[in-house]
Amino acid sequence: MKRCAALCAGVGMLAVLAGCSGTPEETPVASSPSTIGTTSAPAPAASVPPAGPLGSAAYQAELTKLEQSLAGPLRTLTRVRTAEGLTEAMTTLADSLDAASSQLADLTVTRRLTAVHEVLQDSLGSAAETLSNSDRTEANARCGGVAYTSQKVQRQLRADLSGATVPLDRLGLKFGGTLPDPGPEPKPVRPSNGAIVIRSGPTGTGRLKITNGTANDVAVSIVTDGKPPAKPHVMMYIQAGKAATISRIGGAYHIYFKSGADWSPTRRQFGEDCSFQKFEQAFGRNESWQVNLEPTLGGNAKTTEVEAY
Repeated sequence: MKRCAALCAGVGMLAVLAGCSGTPEETPVASSPSTIGTTSAPAPAASVPPAGPLGSAAYQAELTKLEQSLAGPLRTLTRVRTAEGLTEAMTTLADSLDAASSQLADLTVTRRLTAVHEVLQDSLGSAAETLSNSDRTEANARCGGVAYTSQKVQRQLRADLSGATVPLDRLGLKFGGTLPDPGPEPKPVRPSNGAIVIRSGPTGTGRLKITNGTANDVAVSIVTDGKPPAKPHVMMYIQAGKAATISRIGGAYHIYFKSGADWSPTRRQFGEDCSFQKFEQAFGRNESWQVNLEPTLGGNAKTTEVEAY
């Protein structure tokens, strides 16, 4: 039985509209302290710095000590299993990087090593600051997956320290060998507008036209009554500012939708800035509707936030 209805959304809600069925001489130079602020953390190496100035061999020994002190926090970063665990691992690693930067500032090196020595201090401090300021990392881990988000953090860490590890390597000094390497970042894949991501179960004559009036891409899920949103009857991808229609919907259902950026076709999830919502209204068998995913003045198509799926 076909049914027609008219719904409009209120402010802060989403609208449902009308619907119808090398080595030179080495000269001592005192290093300058790191300009990056530090936080309290266990000393990464011996508490008393060696007498300077340090040449290449002695400096390499200090770098090896620092790297050994960072190995534990780096391993933890790669083994986290929860969003909260990822945040905690990042905070611990940031403290350790800050402590390593401070330890380097206490060393005196030869002129040949001055430039790379100071660059390494600053790089460690900058990397620590980046880890400390990632306010959205935990939220992104909830929507994009902990392992996926952790790998992004690891890539950023390698990038932040590459300005120091590369010139150190040119001087025959090694640092950064314990940095995790998750491999290259996957190339972004944006599905075409209206692409069916999932379809399962029996078909019917239900029809739903969705207009995405928001600034973000969305994945709209048709979820059969009694089923969880992670197991939709149909999931369709709709690009920002475009519309698409889902046909052959079988049975009564609810509408869920998630939005964000950095879509992963294998995980069927956005990796950043995610939002998850559900229309409170239920939709009947073999009905036709038009839905506008945009806040509209004076409407009544209320939505609620839901857990990540």
